Order: sequence, then C-alpha cells, then structure tokens
Amino acid sequence: MTEKLFKDFPPVSTQQWEEQIVKDLKGADYDKKLVWKTPDGFKVRPYYRAEDLEGVLHVRGTKEDNNWLVRQTFVVKDNLKEVNALVLDALQRGAESVGFRLETGRKLKKQDIAVLLQGVYVPAVELSFEGMDCSGSDTLYAFLEYLKESETDPSAVRARFSFDPLGDAFFKGTELRKEDIGTLAELVKACRTYPGIRVVSVPGYKWKNLGCGVVQELACSLALGKEYIDLLTENGLSREEAAHALHFHMGIGLHYFLEIAKFRAMRVLWNGISEQTGSVHATTSFWDQTAYDMYVNLLRGTTGAMSAALAGVDSMEVLPFDCVLTEGTAQSTRLARNIQVILKEEAGFNKVADPAAGSYYVENLTVSIVEETRKLTEEILQKGGFAAQQAVQWVHEHIRATRERRMEKIASGREVVVGINKYPDPLGKAPEGLATLPEEKWQRASASFEKMRLKTEQAPEIPVVFLLTFGNLGMCRARAQFATNFFGVAGFNVVDNNRFASVEEGIEAARKRGAHIVVACSSDEEYAAAVPLIFRSLGKQAIVTVAGEPPCKENLMAEGIQHFISVRSNLLETLLQYQKELGL
Repeated sequence: MTEKLFKDFPPVSTQQWEEQIVKDLKGADYDKKLVWKTPDGFKVRPYYRAEDLEGVLHVRGTKEDNNWLVRQTFVVKDNLKEVNALVLDALQRGAESVGFRLETGRKLKKQDIAVLLQGVYVPAVELSFEGMDCSGSDTLYAFLEYLKESETDPSAVRARFSFDPLGDAFFKGTELRKEDIGTLAELVKACRTYPGIRVVSVPGYKWKNLGCGVVQELACSLALGKEYIDLLTENGLSREEAAHALHFHMGIGLHYFLEIAKFRAMRVLWNGISEQTGSVHATTSFWDQTAYDMYVNLLRGTTGAMSAALAGVDSMEVLPFDCVLTEGTAQSTRLARNIQVILKEEAGFNKVADPAAGSYYVENLTVSIVEETRKLTEEILQKGGFAAQQAVQWVHEHIRATRERRMEKIASGREVVVGINKYPDPLGKAPEGLATLPEEKWQRASASFEKMRLKTEQAPEIPVVFLLTFGNLGMCRARAQFATNFFGVAGFNVVDNNRFASVEEGIEAARKRGAHIVVACSSDEEYAAAVPLIFRSLGKQAIVTVAGEPPCKENLMAEGIQHFISVRSNLLETLLQYQKELGL
C-alpha cells in the first residue's frame, strides 16, 4: 500500500491537546495529576511532541551496533579451583566478561591468577578484578607478570581493576591518603603497553545503592572522574592517558526511561569533560532487591537490563534474584545470565545502535538530566571535590535527603515496592538466613518493611485480622481488598469474608474466630450506626478498625474508636503501631 493518508487526518496542535486534557481532567489539578517529579526534583511532562526537540541537543550512540558484554562475577576466597570451574562453565553458557571480587584483604599472586584463568583464552574474555584498594596493587602487577609469562598479545587484553582511593575514602568515612594517588599513577604507567587495561574505577553503583537519584549518581561519578584526571595529570600523566585509565561502574535503577536517558546523558557529559566516550559497565541495583517474594527480582532485573541495553552500555551484570541472602546459586546465576542472553539472542537488543534516538520523550529526558547533572557536578567541584571534606559531607547530606524522601514515599505507599508494601504474598515466609543478615545487607529500599514482617513471623502467635464486611457490596469488597493488602504487608493473618447478612452476624463470627484486629468494611453511610455497635461488642478483645476515612470519623472517635486505615495512612508507621499495641 503506497497511498498516503495523512491528508485524511488533520494534525492536532499542542493547544488542542491541552484543551482536551483540561476538559478530561474535569477541574483536577493538571500538575498534580499528570506532571511527574523525579527523585532528583526535576519535572517530567505527560507527553512531548516534535516541536519539543527544536533546539534540543540530540544524543547519538558511539557504536556501530548495540552490543554489550554479559558479565558474571565470582567471589574469590581460598576457593581458586572451584571458582575456575565456575568460570569455565559460565563462559560456555553465555558469559563474555568475568569478574573476580576479592575477599577483603585478599591479594592475588601470579600463580593464583594462573589457577583462576586455567583453560580461559584471555583475548576472548574481558576480565574484572574488584575489591582491592591501592594497598592491594600487587594483584595488578601479578596479572601483568602472568600476561607476560603466558605471552598474551598486549593489544588483545581487556581488563578492569577497581582502584578508587577517593571513592574508598568517601564510602568508608576516612581521609584520602595522598600517597595513594601517586600509587595510582604508577599503576596506570605500568599498563602503558596494555591499552585495554583500565585501572581506575568510578563506582556510580555505590551511590545508587545509597538510594540516590539518577542526577546524583551521574554528578558524583562525573565529578570523581574529572578529579581523577586532574590528580593523575599532576602526577605525570597526560589528560588523554588519565581519562583512558578510567572506567565507570554504574548502577541500574527501576525507573525505566530515566535509566535509558541517564546513560545517554552520561555520554554527552563525559565527552565534554574528557573528549572520550568512556567505558561503562552497569549492574542492577542492590538497593532495589527484596528478600521477601524474591522471584520478583527477576522482573526487576529484566527491566533494568533492558534499559541499560537500550542505552548502549559496554558491559552489564544482572544480580541473581537471591543476592540479598547468597552470592548466587547455580539456578539464580543462570537465570540472571540468561536474562541478558535472551535480550541479545532472542529479542535482538544488540542489533540496532542507539534505538532510543529520536524519541521525543527520551531525548527530552536526556536533556533534562544533562542540564541538572551539569549544575550538580559543578557544585561538587566548586566545594573542592571528593578530596575535600566539605564536599564529601555536603554530598552525604544531599544524598541522605533524597534517600529519606524516597523512604518516606515507600513507607506511605506512594512509591510501590511490589511484594513488599503492595501485593504481598500472603503465604510467603521469611527466607532462611534473613534473621541473621549482616547490617550492610539491610541497606535497601524494602528493609524497613522486611524487618517489620520478620518481627511478625517471630512472634509466638501471628495476629489475626478479621474483615467484618457488611452493607453495600461494592464498597465492602473494595475496602476488604484494601485492608487485605494493608495488613498483609506486615505478615498478619487476614481472614476475608464475602459479606455478612447483618452486622450482628459479623460480630459473632469475629468473636468465634478470636480475632486480634477487626476491620469494619462497608460504605461511609453505614459506618455511623454500625461501627459503634462493633466497638461495644468487640472493643475489649480486639482492636476495632475502620477501613476508610468517613465523614463521621470525629463522631466515631468520640465513641472511642481510634483506628482508621486509608490511602492517606502512613503504611509503615501505622503497622508498626499495631505491632506495638499487640505486644509484638
């Protein structure tokens, strides 16, 4: 069909769209209903048009295709042969990049590296060594010895090391040891004959795991990257050599389009700083992982991987769905790896370069992130950068404020964590090992809710919540569903009922069930007469609660009813108060 039909469909102007939107809103506030404010504070409009791209910087990819490397990371303790076997298996099953995370204080000797890489054709695999600081530089020199002894072509080696003295000082709360920058410069110089080895790591993922926004993650990473270029230049390297020594390890969050735009914005900003495209590895964020209902993490990993792939990262790792509790089992690591394999081999995400280019929405998001990140990066550098305590303290406070805002939204239910503060699995139980989880594993978005639910499960008796449904069928069922989700979040045993023929029948059933909490579920109009009766009958043996905020609330409170749940309730605070009153 070659006939053009555009003449039959006259264009609709932005003004016409806006007039129709205002009409459909029926008086509701436009900004509150349709304009989204990101965690970083900038606003996102409900739609964009071609005219919004006029005068806008267009971001383009830098690769001929959209290929990336699938990474899998292994923890290295004294289990060198075991890790080697796992590496060989992973390489046969889709991994193209291998990470070795060294146990704290662990250094690798040449013979250790030989064991880890036995049977691995180094030119065909990207390698990453993580977990060491500048005092562990012996590992890099041992790797260089191994390469020389094995007569590996220097131009074919691709390796990443996680030396990051500035970042280490920031996250550990210590001061930078100035000699570490000199050590770092020497490490870069030692790798001059190996153009594929990048020594300095910029750990954007660590800021992501603090709960920051995309602008904060980018600004901290870019400021740190620029600072390394300046410091390494002062220690005898050219700016080009210093920039080439860096690689970025970024996090992948759950805001799908924001994450696509974040990585695209990063290309623009880093090129402006270094005149290079940079090397970007991305890992799904640990901050977003949950211990309860952990199979949902597979979906989180999939959407995260899709956003990073579409944005054009160089390599990627999807965390195993059980990463909160383990280093990954055979099943969970296989599933994590296969998420990327499917995106490449079945969905073809690696075929088209920069597929998001030209999207009105993504291009405008990219520009917004570029503008906001540039301002925040400059502010960090003006305060002295990460070598200055003033800047370090300011960044900590800046991120803490964002994290607290996000945690408040999660606590109130305005930001949803599936399976945690909404749609909980009523039959789900705490996975083995959750009660003894080390403190650093609790630094996640879902942690407060998981601790609360674990507390319920550890009680001698699980509280019973009885839904006393009566009256208007539509309202009683809607409020029963809300209450089921509300109390299910805390792991309470919720007993639902279709609808009682009378309030008295419901009262008798609740009494027989021995409920700890009785929730009245009906319409506002029926609460005025029914709830006082329920309270007089059951108030001494159970906490009588009203689902909703009826107009008669003040009158009910005067009768002694003090518990009401609604969409305006702070979910976490309210449930913790119930636990307290029940003696949990």
